[in-house]
Amino acid sequence: MRVPLSWLREYVDLPATETGRDVQAKLISAGLEVETVEQLGAGLKGPLVVGQVLTIEELDGFKKPIRFCTVDVGQANGTGEPQEIVCGARNFSVGDKVVVVLPGAVLPGDFAIAARKTYGKTSHGMICSGDELGMGDDGSGGIIVLPPEHEVGTDAIELLKLVDEVLDIAVTPDRGYCLSMRGVAREAAIAYGLPLRDPALLDVPAPNSYGYEVQVSDPVGCDRFTARTVVGLEPEARSPIWLQRRLQKAGMRPISLAVDITNYVMLELGQPLHAYDRSRVDGPIGVRRARPGEKLTTLDGAQRVLDAEDLVITDNRGPIGLAGVMGGANTEIADAQPDPETGRIAGTTEVVIEAAHFDPVAIARTARRHKLSSEASKRFERGVDPQAAAAAAQRTVDLLVLLAGGTAEAGVTQITAAAAPRTVTMPADHPDRVAGVAYGRETVVRRLQEVGCDVLGQDELVVTVPSWRPDLAHPNDLAEEVIRLEGYENLPSTLPTPPSGRGLTARQRLHRRVGRALAGAGYVEAPNYPFVSEQVFDQLGLDADDPRRTVVKLVNPLNDEEPALRTTLLPGLLATLRRNDGRGSHDLALFETGLVFRPTGDEVRAAQLPVDRRPTDEEIASLNGALPRQPRRAAVVLAGAREQAGWWGKGRPADWADAIEAARLLGREAGAELTVRADQHAPWHPGRCAAFYATVDGEEILVGHAGELHPRVLKALHLPARTCAMEIELDLLEQAAEGAVRAPSISTFPVATQDVALVVADDVPAADVEAALREGAGELLEAVRLFDVFTGEQIGEGRKSLAYALRFRAPDRTLTVDEASAARDAAVSLAADRTGAVLRGA
Repeated sequence: MRVPLSWLREYVDLPATETGRDVQAKLISAGLEVETVEQLGAGLKGPLVVGQVLTIEELDGFKKPIRFCTVDVGQANGTGEPQEIVCGARNFSVGDKVVVVLPGAVLPGDFAIAARKTYGKTSHGMICSGDELGMGDDGSGGIIVLPPEHEVGTDAIELLKLVDEVLDIAVTPDRGYCLSMRGVAREAAIAYGLPLRDPALLDVPAPNSYGYEVQVSDPVGCDRFTARTVVGLEPEARSPIWLQRRLQKAGMRPISLAVDITNYVMLELGQPLHAYDRSRVDGPIGVRRARPGEKLTTLDGAQRVLDAEDLVITDNRGPIGLAGVMGGANTEIADAQPDPETGRIAGTTEVVIEAAHFDPVAIARTARRHKLSSEASKRFERGVDPQAAAAAAQRTVDLLVLLAGGTAEAGVTQITAAAAPRTVTMPADHPDRVAGVAYGRETVVRRLQEVGCDVLGQDELVVTVPSWRPDLAHPNDLAEEVIRLEGYENLPSTLPTPPSGRGLTARQRLHRRVGRALAGAGYVEAPNYPFVSEQVFDQLGLDADDPRRTVVKLVNPLNDEEPALRTTLLPGLLATLRRNDGRGSHDLALFETGLVFRPTGDEVRAAQLPVDRRPTDEEIASLNGALPRQPRRAAVVLAGAREQAGWWGKGRPADWADAIEAARLLGREAGAELTVRADQHAPWHPGRCAAFYATVDGEEILVGHAGELHPRVLKALHLPARTCAMEIELDLLEQAAEGAVRAPSISTFPVATQDVALVVADDVPAADVEAALREGAGELLEAVRLFDVFTGEQIGEGRKSLAYALRFRAPDRTLTVDEASAARDAAVSLAADRTGAVLRGA
């Protein structure tokens, strides 16, 4: 809702020194979302005056029509002589009154005006259009042509009200009354503690039996319908400048006098109206539900097939309007047109004014069903004051009589369905308990009365809600009114006190440690949406029977191309890596932790839970039974340089070893011992893929994979060469954890190092050899590290040499050479028994 400050001042006597920014702050404090304050006419500087066109000379020989005009601007130019101006517009004639900007003036956008030579003539100023003055489109498609009564030389800045401030308010669905000047003025009056001049307080004649006939067949859809008739309208009457400017400032385009007046009253009072050309209405006006297959051509020229739930306005021929949304073209107000034979101006001279109240749900559904959102539907679906219909009709009649020379007929039609005022019972201290502030009964009653409520009672308040506030239905709604008007900023900031002995769970602490560890290792977190396309599984090279292809599909996906929930974190991370690489960031290390969705096939269809009570434990259990398994995983992807080159060295690219080390890092954070073995698992390269195993409840289970991605995957996903990735299941790491990580005891005795090189068959995993060495060495072994792998003729075909550094240390003494050698020999012996290893050179 765009609210011109000059218009707002008509209803509230705001202090003269208050700017739009000041009013914005007050309204925001009262709970309205005032997004911007637009400064109209900022930087505008005169002279800008009314002129009269004296002569027009058509200039030939140019690519577009050009006119050389002389314009009388009175004494505004200091000489009284006609002003010579070059203009390309065609919508004015000799004798027309126009808006002229003279040399020395500055238009919006810091556009300085000076005399200049153009098209072989010297132009001393400009004849202005609405766009050039920042007024917006007035529908003329050219320069502004003023009514003839305005005197030459009049200041056009004041005449057109070009300098103003406009508040742009984002009205939330529960505050529909603020889609009107009346509603915003009420909020401003409360915020400033000033009286409100309510524009709806009009003398309205009582309904009688000789008004225009109206038949309402659906009182649920239309509980109030007011009809008034005005005759003797002057077809050539135009909207005055003040009316056009208010519509333009509010964001609406002037169309014709009758339509402009209905739009103006809608903006003023919040009540949508519609004007019918009475000569084009056949018989009584009716309100009913549409019949299936009925058609209606609306004012936008579109023919619409109506639904049986649509509420329509009818006459004897059928539908003539889509109730609360848009009128029909067959009863549209006719534009003023001269008769080609007589020259007499013809157009609409009699109108029937409709001011009705429609069911918000019905209007909202109709607008969405026909994809037709209008200013009227936006107001009806948010709630319109039903008591304002008669006042809005009277205001429209008054303006038509005043501005169009019409005569109001005495007949007044008003059909009203009986409805009792809405009341809400609330304890007087309820707002205090909600806000944690002692407002007191007097403050609560005063604030509720300010918003228009009638309040009775002492400890228990009976609150009668005003007709323009359909959102006030519960005690909490009333408490919110008190709290917002007392100021949200005045609520004390109180931190909740958590119960002692509670904090993050072990699972939550692990997730935080994992994120911090990866960030500390140089990875950047990149959260992704959990939605994927099933096509990505083909790009990853997954087998047809791969369980990762079994997905949960969304009934209403955000994107039709990604309707499934992810079963792996890699698609989202790889897409992020590709996007960043395409934008010039080639050295990338990204990570993500999050849930994946792995249906087991045992899920049942979810039951619809009740909303009128708490679901039973059995109902909640059945709902949980419909959910897929949702393990939490962590994944990393790497590409480009892992260590940058510089004066310190050459640097190195990221490779499969970095991905494996990322998994080891997470294992250490979880306190789980990981065993690494070679594997073949899509989407990784068969020869550069590692599988990670951990022991859970005495059983060794697979927890993740890492390595370099397959070249075919890189090509399919357009990824950089040698991209590496790792994915591991954090829930399994947590189960494999050996309890709280204990700090190692540091021995003060020296270490004894023994190196061994063992020759084994090519297919023997180094992890198996290492496990045998650890077990065979016994308690004296502190660490074992593989530092070299060698193959060649010296070893023999189909064999490899694994060199390990063994560190021995005792906690209570210095080891002798014999003790260290004995432990080494025991380790080598067990490795020989289990893996067939032999000492190299033996």
